[in-house]
Order: sequence, then C-alpha cells, then structure tokens
Amino acid sequence: MEKLPKIAIPFVFVLIVLIILISKTAVTIGPGEGGVLFERFGDGIKTDKTYGEGFHVVAPWNDMIVKKVRQQSISDEMNVLSVNGLEVRVNGTIWYEPEYKNLGFLIKTKGENYVRELLEPAINAAARSVVGRYTPEQLYSSKRDVIEQEILEGVRNELKDQYVNVKRVLVEDVKLPTTIKQAIEGKLKQEQESLEYEFRLVTAQKEAEKQRIEAKGKADANRILSASLTDKILQDKGIEATTKLADSPNSKVIVIGSGDSGLPLILGNN
Repeated sequence: MEKLPKIAIPFVFVLIVLIILISKTAVTIGPGEGGVLFERFGDGIKTDKTYGEGFHVVAPWNDMIVKKVRQQSISDEMNVLSVNGLEVRVNGTIWYEPEYKNLGFLIKTKGENYVRELLEPAINAAARSVVGRYTPEQLYSSKRDVIEQEILEGVRNELKDQYVNVKRVLVEDVKLPTTIKQAIEGKLKQEQESLEYEFRLVTAQKEAEKQRIEAKGKADANRILSASLTDKILQDKGIEATTKLADSPNSKVIVIGSGDSGLPLILGNN
C-alpha cells in the first residue's frame, strides 16, 4: 500500500504530458475563420497555406494563429477639416475582409492586429483627403453618396496589394458646429421657399398664357364668323326664323308692310 503512490507518480506524469501534447497539437478552426501556421523552429509564419474550418493536428512546438476571414465591419468617428478649414466630425462604417489565400502574407507583413496597424490608418487617411475637398454644406446635404464612393476608392488605393479587400463605406452622420449647422439649415429653407415661389410663378404664367390663347381663339372665330355673314345670309336667316314663328300654334301673325331690312313685321299673339 505504501508503494502505490510511488508507482502512480510516473503514470500521472505521463498523463499530464499527454494532456499538454493533445492541447497543443489539436486545433479547431471555427466557422468563418482561417488559420495560419507559425513554425517555431522553421521560417516563422507559413505563407503558402491557409487552414480552413475544422479539426487540425500540428506539432506541439508550432502554433496555429486563427483569424476571422468572413466579411467584418469597423466603425469610427473622426475629426477632419473641411475645405474652408472648419472642423467636422464624421461617423462612418467600413465593411472589409482579409484575402483568404493570402492570410499568411497579411499576418507576416502586417501583424496579427492588422486592423489597428493597417486598416484604421488607411481609413483615416482616405477620409481626411476626401472630406478636405468639400464645404460643410456639401458634407451636410447633397454630397453624401459621392463622398462615400470617394472614400471607398481612397481606402482601396491605400490598401492596394495589402491583402485586405474593402467592400463598402457608409457615412452615417456628419456633425457640424451648431452655428454652421443652423446657418446651413436656414439657407436650405430659403432655397426651398424660393423654388416654391418660382414654381407658383411659372404656373401662373402658364395659366395666363392659356387664357390669352383661348381668348385670341374666340376673337378669331368671331371675326371669321362676322366676315362670313353677308346681308343676303342675314336676310335668309330672318325669313327662316319668321316662318317658324308664324307656324307656331300659340302665335297669331299679323303682317303689315315690312321693316327696314325688307322682312315682314309680326305683331300680336294669343
């Protein structure tokens, strides 16, 4: 009984060693992740292979560096200067993903914390360059989509051949000094009121032109009609009207001579 502890010690030691070896050699890479092997007694980061999802066995003296390789996002708030030197605060989000097959090159050249060492400086540089070309008014109102596209192109240029792909840029908010913001909003309101006034003015002019054209058409029609009504036509129309009136059962016609136009005069009724 006294010898059992001495006999068990080697087994316990072997068991501990096995547990350590298993924990060092067995690596599981999760969904949306990729692995890069670090060979401690070799050339360091192995750049020719990116390990995919699942279970992997590595030598206990090596390390597996696991990083996300799916699309990710980073949000930031930056203080930048507009074209006229005013400080503007821009909130934005960028979607990116590392190049899967070049994950080893990315970590070897830029380090494991490549987001802070590479991506964030590229975003800041592109944002400052783009925003610096616009006035606060343009940043606040109509140029938002153009600015997003220009920042995206700027970041892509900064990260060219750097093993990181930037997918999209979204400028979520542009914060201006209160006095500048109020001035811009007042100006935009005046411009809107001016556009509404111009619209009403144009509408009134069109309506007046329509009425003028209609009046001119009626005047032309009356002039043409008057020119076509000769004395003979008027006399025929008068005779026709007199005949119809004489045939009416409710009228009694008495003809005494004729009027100045040569038409009979009709007097009396029932």
